[in-house]
Amino acid sequence: MRVLLDTNIIIHREAGKVNNPDIGILFNWLDKLKASKCVHPLTIEELQRHLDPSTVRTMGIKVANYTTLKTQAPFDGDIKQISAAVDKNENDINDSKILNEVYSGRVDYLISEDKKIHLKAQLLNIAEKVYKIDTFLEKVTAENPDLVDYKVLAVKKQYFGEVNLADTFFDSFREDYRGFDNWFNKKADEISYVCYQNEVLSAFLFLKVEDENENYSDITPAFTKKRRLKIGTFKVTSNGYKIGERFLKIIFDNARMQRVNEIYVTIFDKTTEHQRLIALLEDWGFRYHGTKTTPTGDEKVFVRVFGRDIQVDINNPKLTYPNISKGSDVYMVSIYPAYHTELFPDSILRTESPKEFVENEPHRNALSKVYISRSHQRDLKSGDLIVFYRTGGLYAGVATTVGVVESVVTGIQDEASFIALCRKRSVFTDEQLSLHWNYNKYDRPFIVNFLYVASYPKRPNLKWLIENNVIASVNDAPRGFTKITRENFDNIAKYAFGR
Repeated sequence: MRVLLDTNIIIHREAGKVNNPDIGILFNWLDKLKASKCVHPLTIEELQRHLDPSTVRTMGIKVANYTTLKTQAPFDGDIKQISAAVDKNENDINDSKILNEVYSGRVDYLISEDKKIHLKAQLLNIAEKVYKIDTFLEKVTAENPDLVDYKVLAVKKQYFGEVNLADTFFDSFREDYRGFDNWFNKKADEISYVCYQNEVLSAFLFLKVEDENENYSDITPAFTKKRRLKIGTFKVTSNGYKIGERFLKIIFDNARMQRVNEIYVTIFDKTTEHQRLIALLEDWGFRYHGTKTTPTGDEKVFVRVFGRDIQVDINNPKLTYPNISKGSDVYMVSIYPAYHTELFPDSILRTESPKEFVENEPHRNALSKVYISRSHQRDLKSGDLIVFYRTGGLYAGVATTVGVVESVVTGIQDEASFIALCRKRSVFTDEQLSLHWNYNKYDRPFIVNFLYVASYPKRPNLKWLIENNVIASVNDAPRGFTKITRENFDNIAKYAFGR
């Protein structure tokens, strides 16, 4: 396997000070896989243009440990046309020439944190060969389960005073915020959300509710008076386990419980770690508001409008999550007990042990999930609602969970594409996905991408569903996607939430 590493990856790996701790995990995996770590001659040229001569000498020595491409692929055809349309300067053109190596097939994969490179990869239909650090980690952990030598423990609450402040995990905060340690120690008796990997802190989240009288004089433009949830401290290292999405669920749950009107975060954008977090937040509806003035520089402020009254974006439900549309179609679909709590750990039944479902699998942490089906009903669309029914008969069969459709993928080209689309967001291993694909070559499965929205606190069983005209009879319990009325959906909600 030949893996080309973009300039930004080399810089983060070989810099005197490591700004991105995930780099070590990435290179550990490349060594495990015995991959050839390649660099492009243009990367060498860029490193040699560094202003500090000592840095140039150091980089020159370190880069000798990589495989430098001896030739460059011809820069013509589609990639040259896309470059002409998209690229704005010489650096952009050089990025396209680096991308050209994977486009031409001279290397197997490219790893880059550059947004524009990923955009161009999509335009060239080679997105499956171009990865960010976290998506590459997702790929290799799924494809090589025998090489995974660590587990991610469940997200849990912990007092600040119980967390090791000396951990290098907090070094980036110490650099960004003057007096961070003093601030942290003053929070000793307050709650944080943490996650550990091999007993090493890998994720941390702190939330603060602020009322209408909060002082925002350091934010421009000024905030209006509102009840807000502040994301005070938020960091997740890239481990391929979707902990970032799990923390987003915690953020949205707290916002709903505290009945806030907005959620906001202040963040620098100096490192790839910052930029990756910003990209995650923007994917889920956070928008740039302005700046916050601090002793160590200006932070960017991102805001997410929140509450029941906001208009739902049915075309991109992430932007207004967890709100659901009142006008969307509703479907009920079955899910076997063996897979139910794997996919929906928040919907665990009282008869199941929470210890069996520790959140150490990506599909358990992800908010954006995949359901695989061969249902005759395939007309679902973005914004439609799904009620998941856990099979089990008249009394044990129960409706447990609500999701909202992001997209439906039919006409999948081949097995490799199917596995790539499902990986990390379904309950199945690559081997099981292969069996699903090959079960019937005349009836290939399709995929429903959906967002997990909520678990019913009180679960109506099949008997209740029949008595309340949601399902006609025991024999009509849902198999594929079965459309139900909005009235049925509302009645289930009234029963489940005690309204």
